[in-house]
Amino acid sequence: MRAMRIGPHVVAVVGLIVGAVGLAPVARGDNARLNNAIIEDVYTVKRQGGCRIDINANPKLRLAAQWHTEDVLNNRNLDGDIGSDGTTVADRARNAGYDGVVAETVAINPALSITGIEVINQWYYRPDYHAIMSDCANIDIGVWSESVLDRTVLVAVYGKGDSAPPAFG
Repeated sequence: MRAMRIGPHVVAVVGLIVGAVGLAPVARGDNARLNNAIIEDVYTVKRQGGCRIDINANPKLRLAAQWHTEDVLNNRNLDGDIGSDGTTVADRARNAGYDGVVAETVAINPALSITGIEVINQWYYRPDYHAIMSDCANIDIGVWSESVLDRTVLVAVYGKGDSAPPAFG
């Protein structure tokens, strides 16, 4: 059997391709399906708890959830409600323009992804998080999730009503 010889031009092309892939920006996936599924799952938990009022997706709370998701994703020493800058969920909601009482649930998975079932299982069996999800007074919600190769973070921020004007217009 004859050995195949690789010329220097083939090595150079392979090197360029590998280098270009290594320099490519990391693409963020669209987690809208997961985020919307979490809202639906929280709605179901609320209904099971006897709530008869809808929960509304709120862009201000979604922004607050996004900020904390990004913070927890990039600061591995964080594992709960307090941000790397010392902010609380109330601070983040207020900074996003939401004027009302808020609460938060955080899910962290040491893997590239997380499913809605995994999130709800984490939250449902934690008494403090279950109480937040099933609180009938929480009428607004914002959910955000992001992932890197070895960590996925999903944050939901709940609100009891926004007395501030709409954020956009």
